[in-house]
Amino acid sequence: MSSAVAAVLRPIPVPNSKVLRSDPAAQAFMLLRIAFTVAPILFGLDKFAEVMISDWPKYLAPEFNDLIPGSAQDAMYIVGGVEIAAGLVVAIMPRFGGLLVAGWLAGIIVSLLLVGGYADIALRDFGLLLAALTLARLASAYPGRAPSGQRAF
Repeated sequence: MSSAVAAVLRPIPVPNSKVLRSDPAAQAFMLLRIAFTVAPILFGLDKFAEVMISDWPKYLAPEFNDLIPGSAQDAMYIVGGVEIAAGLVVAIMPRFGGLLVAGWLAGIIVSLLLVGGYADIALRDFGLLLAALTLARLASAYPGRAPSGQRAF
């Protein structure tokens, strides 16, 4: 496995409290890591529980629904499972998880634009896509080791 791929897939520990108190970039990294762990898991769970939104299938473009076997509701269950998995990946491997969530958000944006009438939500999701990419970049800046070779996180 190449070193670049290994770096993306390597788990990143949580920064220690000293680093979190003193480094604004580490604080931003942790805020984004928490947000992109919790939000996808909660939205994924809601695909099954329908507490926040009671009609998730309305956001699925017919073009995507035609590609996925089963009904639009079945597709939303698949989406929910993927979102839960993406949140867990962010928690463990934020470099890869940030890219995974960004790609997933790109698909959501395309679906919303194809359905029509949801450009405001697509724009919000574009902001989230940029934040997910920022998480991946910040995770690359914090590989878990201080420059002197001692543990920073």
